[in-house]
Amino acid sequence: MIFVENALGQYILYYDILTRLEPDRRLYLAIRQETYSELFQEPIGKILLENQRLCLLVFGSKREVVLQWIP
Repeated sequence: MIFVENALGQYILYYDILTRLEPDRRLYLAIRQETYSELFQEPIGKILLENQRLCLLVFGSKREVVLQWIP
């Protein structure tokens, strides 16, 4: 889970910088389907999505296919 926390920290840093430098761009965090199921289906993960600061690209790790875009 430490990897996810680090990724979220980097995402927030990039988000804040990108918002200032290129406000029309949208930043997505790519995560495996397993991570999405473990974290973002739980109440704490849902809070992260509800504030609409976090956009996700969910992919299947075996076939490396995009399964879901969550703006």
